[in-house]
Amino acid sequence: MEETAAAAAAPVLNAATPAPAEPAGDAPSGDASADPAAVGDDEHDSKEVVLSRYFLQEWELVSAILRRIVAAGGVAEPADVHRIRSIMDKYQEEGQLLEPYLENIVSPLMSLVRSKTMELGAGTDELLDIIKPLCIIIYTLVTVCGYKSVIKFFSHQVSDLELGVALLEKCHTMSSATALRQESTGEMETKCVVLLWLYILVLIPFDISTVDTSIATADSMDGAEVVPLVTRILNICKDYLSSSGPMRRISGLLLARLLTRPDMAKAFSSFVEWAHEMLLSVTDDFVDQFRSIGIVEALASIFKIGNRRALYDTVSGAWNDCSVVMKTNVSARSPLLRKFLVKLAQRIALISLPPRSPSWRYKSISSSLGANLSSSTTGEAYSSESSEQANIDQTDMCLLEDMDVPEIVEEIIDLLLTGLRDSDTIVRWSSAKGIGRITARLTPALSEEVISSILQLFSPGEGDGSWHGGCLALAELARRGLLLPSSFPDVIPVIIKALHYDVRRGPHSIGSHVRDAAAYVCWAFGRAYTNYDMKAVLEQLAPHLLTVACYDREVNCRRAASAAFQENVGRQGTFPHGIDIVNTTDYFALASRSNSYLNVAVSVAQYKEYLYPCADELLCNKITHWEKSLRELAAQALSLLVQYDMDYFGGHALEKLVPCTLSSDLCTRHGATLAAGEIALRLYQLGFTFSTDMQKALSGIVPAIEKARLYRGKGGEIMRSAVSRFISCISIAGISLNQKIKKSLLETLNENLRHPNSQIQCAAVDALKHFIPIYLVSSDEKIANDIISKYLALLDDPNVAARRGAALALGILPYKFLILKWMPIMNKLCSSCTIEDKPDDPDAEARVNSVRGLISVCETLTAPFDLSLNSGDSVYAYIKDYVMRALFTALDDYAVDNRGDVGSWVREEAMDALERCTFILCRRDIAALRTAPASGHESELSVMEVNSSSSADQLFDSGIAQDLIAGIAKQAVEKIDKMREIAIKTLQRILYHQEHLIPYIPHRELLEEIIPNSTDLEWAVPTVSYPRLVKLLQVSCYSKSVLSGLVISTGGLQESLRKASTTALVGYLEDSDINTNCEGKSREYLLSCDLLWVLQRYQKCDRVITPTLKTIEPLFSKKVFLTREGYSEFYSGLVDSVSSELKGSKDFTKLCAGLSILGYISSQLDGTCTKAFTQLLTFLGHRYPKIRKAAADQVYLVLLQNDDLIPSENMDKTQELLAETCWEGDVEEARCKRSQINEMAGFRIATSLKSENQETRITDARNIVSTDENKSYSSLVDFSGY
Repeated sequence: MEETAAAAAAPVLNAATPAPAEPAGDAPSGDASADPAAVGDDEHDSKEVVLSRYFLQEWELVSAILRRIVAAGGVAEPADVHRIRSIMDKYQEEGQLLEPYLENIVSPLMSLVRSKTMELGAGTDELLDIIKPLCIIIYTLVTVCGYKSVIKFFSHQVSDLELGVALLEKCHTMSSATALRQESTGEMETKCVVLLWLYILVLIPFDISTVDTSIATADSMDGAEVVPLVTRILNICKDYLSSSGPMRRISGLLLARLLTRPDMAKAFSSFVEWAHEMLLSVTDDFVDQFRSIGIVEALASIFKIGNRRALYDTVSGAWNDCSVVMKTNVSARSPLLRKFLVKLAQRIALISLPPRSPSWRYKSISSSLGANLSSSTTGEAYSSESSEQANIDQTDMCLLEDMDVPEIVEEIIDLLLTGLRDSDTIVRWSSAKGIGRITARLTPALSEEVISSILQLFSPGEGDGSWHGGCLALAELARRGLLLPSSFPDVIPVIIKALHYDVRRGPHSIGSHVRDAAAYVCWAFGRAYTNYDMKAVLEQLAPHLLTVACYDREVNCRRAASAAFQENVGRQGTFPHGIDIVNTTDYFALASRSNSYLNVAVSVAQYKEYLYPCADELLCNKITHWEKSLRELAAQALSLLVQYDMDYFGGHALEKLVPCTLSSDLCTRHGATLAAGEIALRLYQLGFTFSTDMQKALSGIVPAIEKARLYRGKGGEIMRSAVSRFISCISIAGISLNQKIKKSLLETLNENLRHPNSQIQCAAVDALKHFIPIYLVSSDEKIANDIISKYLALLDDPNVAARRGAALALGILPYKFLILKWMPIMNKLCSSCTIEDKPDDPDAEARVNSVRGLISVCETLTAPFDLSLNSGDSVYAYIKDYVMRALFTALDDYAVDNRGDVGSWVREEAMDALERCTFILCRRDIAALRTAPASGHESELSVMEVNSSSSADQLFDSGIAQDLIAGIAKQAVEKIDKMREIAIKTLQRILYHQEHLIPYIPHRELLEEIIPNSTDLEWAVPTVSYPRLVKLLQVSCYSKSVLSGLVISTGGLQESLRKASTTALVGYLEDSDINTNCEGKSREYLLSCDLLWVLQRYQKCDRVITPTLKTIEPLFSKKVFLTREGYSEFYSGLVDSVSSELKGSKDFTKLCAGLSILGYISSQLDGTCTKAFTQLLTFLGHRYPKIRKAAADQVYLVLLQNDDLIPSENMDKTQELLAETCWEGDVEEARCKRSQINEMAGFRIATSLKSENQETRITDARNIVSTDENKSYSSLVDFSGY
């Protein structure tokens, strides 16, 4: 699968290839931005073209930064480094796009590093400050493109070797300030770049001793000693082998290049001895763990590139060290160490075996896809080639059979086979590659033994790791041509089992990685073998690949199986329906599980070759799956396959499912019950005729489940939901039931109605909706009356779940049932909709279901009366007089519990119900107008005709229309985004209803201007909805309701909502284009009247009063009601309302807002100011210290603005008293000071003394319990949330 990705990315490299022809350091002349004709459409152009275009645009910026860096001799602006890094990071997935420009980027930077090192000397700190930013840029390219692509452009002169070593020694003394890449200052990047520089420099074609200037003469150097320059490199690299960063890997690569030189025999021997000592002395210390990883990684690199003859003598010692470390606790805890140990072991084996290309390797006709397809029509070619592969030359066989395999290789193969069972994927993957490399050097007989050992990993007793490792190993052998077609009979059954590997572990299952690896094996088969050899194999694999592609739980497995099928279809030539299926099962279609089950699989199953494998997969595996949602999806998917073979599903499938409904396994019986119901329903819809025996079997499923008591214990809720769905399916299908079974099923559904789980209730209601009309409508009235009486009684049941279910059940009763007792039903549901009727048990869900049930009853009862004028008038009248009133009451449900505003659920349903009731009444009115003798025609009625008709004869009159729009508009300006959006969309449907005109709507033109018939506006966004909806305040019939909802937002707790709504309100008051249509009355005056109405309407209702006061306060601060005269009535009413609300209140927010309002009014030169000031003074003696302090502040500010409240001779003394008194101190002292201020103000003391005496008596009574006054304040603090 990795090669598939690489092949898919190959055109990208080709697209960027022409770039190296451009002059170095200059911007590419083919820049897409320079040629307008070259600029294409990003949406329709290929990915390669778009990426190349964008890189060329960025290249101008990158090249400009590089020129600036080179000209300045370093990075002058740190932002340049971050800018280049951010550009390069975008190419992590497409690093090959950068390769054509690497020379232009890397060469000048490395030249600058080299020149600065020679100029300043490697030992100076100034040098490091210059090269660190440069190395950050270079190392970023290394992470994107890989080190092999970047180091090709490093300078590699012989004289640079000592320079690089000196620079490395200087860098080695640095310590990184941080390990975070975003905060890196370049220490780690500099070390990595210098190590990579040395990686190139140590490849000089001269003896390193001739380069080391520390050696004065050639004779002074003892041949047994290591060159000093090499010793310096070795010492530093040994230290870096203990690092946890990228220096460990790069230093290992450097050591591999250095120690595999022909003149490094002594250095290599010393390093091997050191490695031997370190590996045998490893401890649990984390430094030793990283050192062990580094040493083993370095040894693996050495054995990869070293000369076989030079390494052969060290094989035994290296293997002994490897086997010892593999058995330590450090290895058991470190997957990375085990991976490198496996890698080292396999390379030791490759050194031990002579290199050869086995003649018995399988060779396909051509590696070219085009050549493969062109020869697919000639079966002789495949036949001859396959025969050539099958009949291996006997002489070669004899020679290979005599091959002497060292014992060490056998031990290593055992280690690799054990590695295939490892718990970590990286170890299994490395072991699989090692198995493939070593097997390529073995004889056919030995390779068969290896394959046999791999197949043992698939035994039932092995774990998922063994299955996964075995699949990876088989894929490697197939890719290398080492798995001959003669092994297919043993391998293919194992792969098929792996494709469906899924083992239950507790509440989940494991095996997705095994299925993914099995698909990888199938993908490898398609690339490795010819059509002749794969024809029979594909006939076995194709159905299983497609069932996995369509029905696997994991998206990666679905896509992997689809990719394997696509590879086989493309490379193996013609295949039945292959191209059509490949187009259907594409990468994106399989992203959604439901789409795969319900659409893709149905398209695949239309072909007979795949229908029955798909059906068997669903019947045997998916409807018994451990995940509930997948079993439900599988049942639906199974029903969609019925259309292709009704006899099969009506016979074999149902016969298999019916016994499974009584299985002891919960998953099996749940899935079987759902699947049986869905298949029966689908068969009925397709016109299938059920046999008598099958109808009897289906009708007996639910009684058998109840008899076995499968509702009890674990899984009872799941089975209840499945049984309800099954009853719904067989009801629609019309399966014949006897009276006993009908009664039993009805009792089952009624019992499920009382269940507290809402999903079970909804399933039972849906089943009743179909069960009652099919089986009970034809019965006598007694059964109908009994059912109705039972559900009406449940509405008063103490069990809230019973009330919820009964309300929904009444809503789905058929017309013949409802007409018998329609008035008691509607009356009961109306009373259940409102919270006032059940104040002791305010269950929001019951009220929601009652609203739903009520509107369903109304629609059922009025459906037959749409064209009749002589029947059902009483029903319509009841809807107008009682149902609408109940729904308007539900629209004012603001109940709150620990879940929040649960009343919003009721209000949401009430808006929907009001809309539907409106359409019911309007349809009746329009039908009456059309059939009236005066009309004389059946054409559509205009607005004028409807509005001109006598409202006395209309069910939907102007009063209902006004209340409807006002109530919904109130919800459209409240604080919940979802409710605002729902309310406005409801108004849209009412205003612009396509079928029926909604008449008598006041100010329809203004409403249509505010709420256009458009879906472009985001009504849930406050800045969009509020500026439009506040315009309704200019209409008197809507303003009060709208304002009562608007104040909830303007005075709410959410800052962004409060700011948006307040800004919209102030903007409305300042907008000169708005006409209020009221003679001589300003918008401020109308708003003041509406505010007083809200305060009086919601008296003592803190939910509305507190935000209303918090709304008035900022309006006063913006001088809204303070700039004109004529507000005395407003001030007086406001003072009365505020005084009433603040009396005895413990709400700190409410008290502070009220005091602020009293302060604003007291500051006005108006007759009401004295009244407000008197009320303000009373709070100077409040029992809460913070309130006394706030009142004192307000009084002081009032006296600064209004000097008429206190005689001038007492003004200074009063202000001094207010300023010097500690109002947060003793309450008695505060009340004494308050009395003095009253006397100086000339107010009568009697009233204040009376209220003070009342407060004193209350305080004395409280002090009996607690004498600490601050305890009462602590309760205020707790209440206020401080």
